[in-house]
Amino acid sequence: MKAFMVASAATGSGKTTLTLALIAGLRRRGLVVQSFKCGPDFIDPAHHTHVAGRSSRNLDSWMLDRHANREIFHHASFGGDIAVAEAMMGLFDGVTGAGEQGSSAEIAKQLGLPVLLVLDASKAARSIAAVIQGFENFDADLRILGVILNGVGSEGHLQFLQQAIGASCKSPVLGSLPHTPALHIPERHLGLVTAAERPLSTEQISLLADLAERNIDLDALLRACGSVTSYVSPGAAIPARIHSDDSATKVRIGVPRDQAFCFYYEDNLEMLRSEGAEIVEFNSLQCNSLPTGLDALYFGGGYPEVFARQLSENQPLIRDLRQFVSSGRPVYAECGGLIYLSDRLRTLDGHTFKMAGVLPLAIEMTSGLVHFGYTEVTFERDCLLGKRGDVARGHSFHYSKMTELGEVDHAYRAAYTLSGRSELEGFVKDNVLASYIHLHFRSNTGLAASLVAHARAAREAALQL
Repeated sequence: MKAFMVASAATGSGKTTLTLALIAGLRRRGLVVQSFKCGPDFIDPAHHTHVAGRSSRNLDSWMLDRHANREIFHHASFGGDIAVAEAMMGLFDGVTGAGEQGSSAEIAKQLGLPVLLVLDASKAARSIAAVIQGFENFDADLRILGVILNGVGSEGHLQFLQQAIGASCKSPVLGSLPHTPALHIPERHLGLVTAAERPLSTEQISLLADLAERNIDLDALLRACGSVTSYVSPGAAIPARIHSDDSATKVRIGVPRDQAFCFYYEDNLEMLRSEGAEIVEFNSLQCNSLPTGLDALYFGGGYPEVFARQLSENQPLIRDLRQFVSSGRPVYAECGGLIYLSDRLRTLDGHTFKMAGVLPLAIEMTSGLVHFGYTEVTFERDCLLGKRGDVARGHSFHYSKMTELGEVDHAYRAAYTLSGRSELEGFVKDNVLASYIHLHFRSNTGLAASLVAHARAAREAALQL
């Protein structure tokens, strides 16, 4: 199978647009494209998924070890013709300035992926060749397969850049991208508007394919990207153990997948399935009740603040949720899910909305990031996700803060990599665990097993009543 990574020198260089264009263009050629996103991102993978028609997966060399990345990559790529991985930030940017840990470059080397470099050329001249030379020479273990120039102003500008690069660099220019307003995806405080809220239209996907076909030498790209060899057998799953498909033995975990809650690692859901869970999706903005026969709930992150009025006015669902909690069945929530389970939310425009009232918390949206970056948690007590002393990794990224914290226990000791801070986190009340931290279940394979075990225990207890 052929594979490559799309990377850049910095955020905002055009990686996502190029990645989506390549996915669309390669699919138009009849190829099955498997996409990936490096780093702790939920929004870009959702757009990948929409364009590729296959679930995009996250790769991460800080939250996950080399073996986990390789398993995810090869398992997800089975049946595909080509894999396209979008890097995060700049290619060499990671958790420290002194090394590659957590960077897309580290992932490229773990998986043997050559790099297609996209550079913002809108204000560039001959100096762009120096930038490319730097990428070619910075790490001898990485191969730059070619360069795409983004934002080129004219044919004359392109010829000037090609002349400079051709005279000084080994990497060929494989294409350029003109400014295309029709493909603009709006942004808000957490990044691009989500695919759940505003998916690219059929016309826009066609435009993306046109953009790739007309401006990129796809034949040269396919020749240059090479192949990777899978070491995972076709029947492999993540993790290896798979429980019976007998519906009687499965537990049903309700997962809201809608405009308000759409931040889930696909591998988290797959890990739960592999432990014997059936994922039952529902729409928290439209459903007046929870799906029947649920044994647990998993609220991911998203934009509950954008849909606060709709969530607050859906009182039938809130009443059903409270009854679910009162029944003793487990509820796990991350970030946006925590906000929804709180007592109330104050938005930036000054309005206050009643939330589900499951946890004695008051939340207020902020104009700037409160926590950003990778986070390691150590369990301070037994909880839904594991035992005291267990360690897991994830990330924190939110524009809100708690203004009131009632009587709750704490399950986590959280250590933040960027700030160096350590604090109690993981808010526990009875059978509910909520946190601002998005954990990756592949960072500790016991997380999914523990949540499913608690759901199964709750089901068995209910059957004995």
